[in-house]
Amino acid sequence: MKYTQSISVVVPIYNDQEVIAELHRRLRPVLEAITDRYELILVDDGSRDHSWEEMLQVRRSNEHVRAVRLSRNFGQQSAIAAGLSLTSNDLIVLMDSDLQDRPEDIPTLIDALLADPQAMMAIAQWEERKDSRMKLAVSRLFQRVSNTITEIHTVPRLGIFRVMKKSVVEELRNFPEKTATTVSLLYYIGSRYVAVPLKRDARFAGKSGYNLSKMLALTFARIFSFSMFPIRMVTYMGAFLCIGSMVAALALVIYKLVGNVVAGWTSMMVLMLFLFGLNFAFLGILGEYIGRIFLETKQRPKFMIGEIV
Repeated sequence: MKYTQSISVVVPIYNDQEVIAELHRRLRPVLEAITDRYELILVDDGSRDHSWEEMLQVRRSNEHVRAVRLSRNFGQQSAIAAGLSLTSNDLIVLMDSDLQDRPEDIPTLIDALLADPQAMMAIAQWEERKDSRMKLAVSRLFQRVSNTITEIHTVPRLGIFRVMKKSVVEELRNFPEKTATTVSLLYYIGSRYVAVPLKRDARFAGKSGYNLSKMLALTFARIFSFSMFPIRMVTYMGAFLCIGSMVAALALVIYKLVGNVVAGWTSMMVLMLFLFGLNFAFLGILGEYIGRIFLETKQRPKFMIGEIV
């Protein structure tokens, strides 16, 4: 069955030269079978291999492909934002390039979206993921932390793979934030979504660009962009320590009056080091918020497009 809506597929690319040809080989028949109006937007996020040349080769074989190269590496979330900024079709598909997201599942997501008149997104909910234990553990931790201390609440095991209506992307353009991730903003908008159970394959080739530090960076980006919990925690801990110090001071006065003072330089030094460490932690949390304010006030672009073919 062909859909009456036009479809855009946005795929961020980073050092995926081995995957691009196969990605296009599997995507093209799926899209041609479901619509007469589609575009495939491949966004090269400053790859250091031959991804751009592979993208141009795909473009030469298919006029529906738009090859986009950013001026440098801005990160996956910025590459997604760049691709979404170029879309104008009725439905927008967002997926990874490594073929863990299966192109053949696109019609399933579209059907789920169109079946619910109030839904604005249909998002893959992974029943099975062929990822490393560390990546799975960090993903679960990210979801739990996000649901607990931020304004964004999602069901478990959601991925980037999704289909969105055009109005969602248009609403996203009203958020000029630079430090918040694009996917987090899609949830923050509050658009109703349906979770679609799907299986996630292993990578077709290469290795994931998401190491532990990048995954933690995404976690911190969501926390400090959508939660006041860390800075409130500082306030609560400061109040607790203040009350505790007053109680300790009263106890010392009582011990002094009864003549039962025990010298304790070691305990004093431990207490001082603890308080100094806590103070630096507080400064670090404040620095995260101030640093984001600094970056937002500069109003630098989230991405810069170097070339479009």
